[in-house]
Amino acid sequence: MEDKKQTSFTFEIDNFSEKEAGRRSPQFLAGGCEWYIQVYSNGELVYDHLSMYLELCALFCNQLTTAWGRSKALPLKKLQEKGFLENKKLIIKVEVKVIEVIDEAEEVTRKEKVDVQGFKVLHSQAVLVSRLFEKHPDIAVNFKPKNQQVKTTYMIFLLHLIETLRKPPHSISETELWIAGNELMELTEAGFKLDWLKTKLRKVSFKRMTSYDNVSRVQEFENQVENLKAEVSLERKTTYDHCSRVRKLEKQVKNLTAELNIEKEKSATYATKVYALEKTMSDIIEFNKKWNSEQV
Repeated sequence: MEDKKQTSFTFEIDNFSEKEAGRRSPQFLAGGCEWYIQVYSNGELVYDHLSMYLELCALFCNQLTTAWGRSKALPLKKLQEKGFLENKKLIIKVEVKVIEVIDEAEEVTRKEKVDVQGFKVLHSQAVLVSRLFEKHPDIAVNFKPKNQQVKTTYMIFLLHLIETLRKPPHSISETELWIAGNELMELTEAGFKLDWLKTKLRKVSFKRMTSYDNVSRVQEFENQVENLKAEVSLERKTTYDHCSRVRKLEKQVKNLTAELNIEKEKSATYATKVYALEKTMSDIIEFNKKWNSEQV
């Protein structure tokens, strides 16, 4: 089996809401095969959903599935509300990985598939499907489609859904969860008995919600801690600034006190000198009076 590289292709549709007929993308090459995307803006056989399919350009065998997609890929209301359209443009990106290119002459398809409870599946899927029927023997008792290819397609959808719900809840995106709900509804409508899978979906949804709530709470606490750190840092800076101003004022007061003491000392010295001069002046005046009286 040859493992081909995964190929990505982007299809852009301008003025998407104004397109009433189906739109077909340019062909692109993936795994040695040519593909295209078929999109119905107003749905195919439905009128309130976006219909979208990935299709092969050529058939190797008329019995092979050559198109994959959904007639109810996404409600048009959600398409408008969720912001999928940007400037009225819809951008669709598909990733295709062709595991094996089958040649009609080799009839590999028939040899590679085995029958498990009326469903033809690949050998690689046979063990998983067998275990599924062992655990849930009545799972397909009311299954309606009789066409073998349709049955195989539904089984692939079921296996994909089971694989999705086995992932850790926190790793499942909101879109994956929404698609899983749609797949479960379609599989149930086809006749599969999937009460156990409904329970699983509810549990996964709840755990995912709880997980995100916990993450949100942790993030909230972390934000609060960061805010408190910022407040403490700001308070420290404010305190440091106040301390610096206090120290500066204390130094100024000390310097002014020293200057005041010096001025006081100078003032005391001058006062003493003034007193001495006044005493001398008084003595001179007294002496002069006495001398004048003696002369008379």
